Amino acid sequence: MRLRLKIILNPSSGRETARTKIDDILAYLSGQSALERADIFYTASRFDATNYAMDTNPEDYDMILAAGGDGTVNEVITGMMRKGIDLPLAICTSGTMNDFAATTSQPKEPAEFARMLMNRNMIKVDCGKTGDMYFLNVLAGGLLTDVPYKAPVDLKTLFGPAAYWMAAMKDLPMAGSTINIHLDCKEFSGDSECVLFLVSNSSSVGGFRNLMSNADIRDGLLDVLILKRITDASEAISLIGKMMIQDHLASDNVIYFQTDKIKISSADGKSAVLDVDGEEGPSLPVTIECVKDAINLIVPGEE
Repeated sequence: MRLRLKIILNPSSGRETARTKIDDILAYLSGQSALERADIFYTASRFDATNYAMDTNPEDYDMILAAGGDGTVNEVITGMMRKGIDLPLAICTSGTMNDFAATTSQPKEPAEFARMLMNRNMIKVDCGKTGDMYFLNVLAGGLLTDVPYKAPVDLKTLFGPAAYWMAAMKDLPMAGSTINIHLDCKEFSGDSECVLFLVSNSSSVGGFRNLMSNADIRDGLLDVLILKRITDASEAISLIGKMMIQDHLASDNVIYFQTDKIKISSADGKSAVLDVDGEEGPSLPVTIECVKDAINLIVPGEE
């Protein structure tokens, strides 16, 4: 059976190579006589991908293909979940970090990706939910979490992942700054003065491939990591080094646990804007829960 694809594409993603990558995938599928139709919807501003995903008739397509970075994927799954669209999802990576795609070993080469679509091997994966926003990867708050949307698009295009850390450098002298949060869930309850907190569905966050060491996108749980108060920039840099070698969970500065639902609020009345998959999200307080088996994800399998 030939494929009917709805493609939601961020043309500026991945050093502006996303469109070329999709063209190559479609050319391969056409050459294999495996393509019936491919409707491409280009994003130009925030929420375009969400709106395109919501405006989908499941009877017209075999799958939705999200082409872009983590932010594009986030918007697509938010649209799908809001409307209850149960089509399979394929993720064509072309962004800067691509954390979730790295977790699921998505093919990078167009021909490999096209063969994956033809094979249509699927698994059910969880997603996180807060309010009417959903995420496949991570919700974050605190120091450096505004870096993804502070880093200029042209900087990301030129320098890739380094753009985030270039934008973050100016914040390192502020490593002593903290936010006071209250956490409430079955597994942990109390206040924490922290530099950063992460609520993640997958193991890869911010380019660190196993930051959430115990995370599993199919276990019905979210992984929570809290980075407690850091006194100076050198201590922050040391901890980043530990993250790179996956030795950070032993640090006294880290709290780590798993839960299926958690409420996070301000402990001192001060609000904080959160980051959801690299996009500016809601403010505290928030309730975050895991939606088990939320998405049918197309993944590599035996050809």
